[in-house]
Amino acid sequence: MSNQKQRREALIYHAKPQPGKIKIVPTKPYSTQRDLALAYSPGVAEPCLEIAKDKENVYKYTAKGNIVAVISNGTAVLGLGNIGPEASKPVMEGKSLLFKIFADIDGIDIELDTEDVDKFVETVKMIAPTFGGINLEDIKAPEAFEIERRLKEELDIPVMHDDQHGTAIISAAALLNALELTGKKISEVKIVVSGAGAAAVSCTRLYKAFGASPKNIVMLDSKGVIRSDRANLSTEKLEFASDRKIDTLEEAMKDADVFVGLSIANIVSPEMLTSMAPNPIVFAMANPDPEIPYELACKTRKDIIMATGRSDHPNQVNNVLGFPFIFRGALDVRATSINEAMKMAAVKALAELTKEPVPEQVNIAYGETRLTFGKDYIIPKPFDQRLIAKIPPAVAKAAMESGVANAPIEDWQRYEEELLQRSGNDNKVVRLLHSRAKSNTKRIVFAEADQLDVLKAAQIVYEEGIAEPILLGRKEIIVELKKELEFDADIPIVDPLSKEFDERHIRYATKYWESRKRNGTTLYSAKIKMKERNYFGAMMVLEGDADGMISGYSRAYPTVVKPILEVIGRAANVKKVSTVNIMITDRGPLFLADTSINIEPNAEEIAEIAQMTANVAATFGFDPVLALLSYANFGSSSHPNAKKVRRAVEILHETNPSLVVDGEIQTDFALNRELHESQFPFSKLAGRKVNTLIFPNLESANITYKLLKELNGADSIGPIMVGLRKSVHIMQLGASVDEIVNMTAVAVIDAQEREKRKKAKSLR
Repeated sequence: MSNQKQRREALIYHAKPQPGKIKIVPTKPYSTQRDLALAYSPGVAEPCLEIAKDKENVYKYTAKGNIVAVISNGTAVLGLGNIGPEASKPVMEGKSLLFKIFADIDGIDIELDTEDVDKFVETVKMIAPTFGGINLEDIKAPEAFEIERRLKEELDIPVMHDDQHGTAIISAAALLNALELTGKKISEVKIVVSGAGAAAVSCTRLYKAFGASPKNIVMLDSKGVIRSDRANLSTEKLEFASDRKIDTLEEAMKDADVFVGLSIANIVSPEMLTSMAPNPIVFAMANPDPEIPYELACKTRKDIIMATGRSDHPNQVNNVLGFPFIFRGALDVRATSINEAMKMAAVKALAELTKEPVPEQVNIAYGETRLTFGKDYIIPKPFDQRLIAKIPPAVAKAAMESGVANAPIEDWQRYEEELLQRSGNDNKVVRLLHSRAKSNTKRIVFAEADQLDVLKAAQIVYEEGIAEPILLGRKEIIVELKKELEFDADIPIVDPLSKEFDERHIRYATKYWESRKRNGTTLYSAKIKMKERNYFGAMMVLEGDADGMISGYSRAYPTVVKPILEVIGRAANVKKVSTVNIMITDRGPLFLADTSINIEPNAEEIAEIAQMTANVAATFGFDPVLALLSYANFGSSSHPNAKKVRRAVEILHETNPSLVVDGEIQTDFALNRELHESQFPFSKLAGRKVNTLIFPNLESANITYKLLKELNGADSIGPIMVGLRKSVHIMQLGASVDEIVNMTAVAVIDAQEREKRKKAKSLR
């Protein structure tokens, strides 16, 4: 993607459909006069009076305990420098967004128009009663040190400057694990720190807290080695001044065990790496380009353990592994501060989590066969759903043990369950989807590439590395639309009506005729059908000229599904092809079936649909928990519609007893765990969170998923075709660009799975 195009897309993203990235939504009913009378006057007086009696009641009656202020003055923004408070607002909104999606914390961004430390501190102190915690961000050193120190001393809520401590916590966890792998002791290793800003100082202090020896640490700034005999050193630099008679990074690197880079790109040479001790640990964390390129470092030293700040290499030191979960734990015990014990607890929890078996969902997200503790995995991945259940409890316990917790937790199991219910648990399906597709891209035919939105989606999947698009349609239209979109990549355009593809047209028609000649198809009619994009595109997939196909944007579903079923056909041992929609809801993803094809399936067909849907859920890394839905509960009706669902459950219990499935059951009992458990404790679903809903007919499934989409604003991925011989998927008429992109990722993953099964079969 060109810089100009990326710039335009970024600006549109922030401006449309409404400016900014965050908003405030009510958490209480407000539809009636009674609701409003309780929310405001006169009812609101009662909680006000209770808080006036005891300020601690503010946590009981208001949102204070889940609100963190993200505060900056814009003096050190990302790598952009001192750009001012207004210009820093998009970054602070972004930080608030991360708080919400990873830990369900409401972040409120505040930009202060002052570089005066006293004014900054005084302002934050005055607004502090509004918040449960303060996250300081993008404030230049040395003012950042003074601001944080004073606010921590003068406020009774958690305060953390993430630029300092976030990187320190994540890198310290990575360092402990890297040292364990190399068999070195932190008290003995020689450490070189390139950079002397807020992050570098905080990292080095934390390493010392874990046992690093000051005499073994060399820190450098833009002037070279920070030596004790240098004049005009700040308090922070003086803390790490070395007595060694060296001046340059090259000298410092000789025989060093650890290099920590928080400076600028390309300052470490291969010769410097070669001079380091055996099994060197190199954390090159300058962004976007590290102090030495990852590939060059690994090529130079085969024994290196390497980490960067980038997501496209192993061992990403990413602050999102820390700050959402640290604040989550601090808020949940109403900590008065974030102290060293809490930071160290977060470090240990991150380090220990890395050594635990990695859930299949994480392996799937990163396209790995199996992530295991080792030189390429010394720190958890940001999409690891275990983070929210591991880091906050560790931080909360440390707060309690160090005496800064005002609301100690007593039931840790219940607390962990509450954490898993928050949005950080399993609501990352789209991100997981795209990450997995990128791990092994496939050739996907866009059967309607001469439609603007379809071509936009193809452009996105190409530029994001999700798939290798093949553009099917009228060539002259596609070329013009590509110019309009500034889509100048040289990717295949296939026009079934062009003489250029006459040979392929005849080959496809002949192949199709051979498979359908006893079903009333003539060779002439086969040639006519091959002029239609969905027949031609499906034949491309069948013949191996593409790995998958996307269609359905501009035509009604039935007209598209017919050629797909004729050309591709059912997979072996599948009686009915069906579809699944993944609904991205506040409670996590819901897998719904069959939403598009089978109008009135019988019991055996419902059982088959349920099993295939369970396989889809498992493919995306979720343990399927299936409810077979009806208007009745467990035999309460003898009507044939209820009985067929009951019979489908019996079939599944007989054929796959390990599958967690039950019914027939009403939707509210299926989704409300407490209600279900109280009324039907005998059910296989009792005490479980249902994530897969199987409907008794097409009517109920289709209506439900579209209601969820339109009324609840739930994003939909699908319909995902299951039971076909190849990876072909049909979108709903008029799908959005994002929906087409997501369906493309599904098509890629489907093709990946088929490739895996084929390889596994060949090895038997």
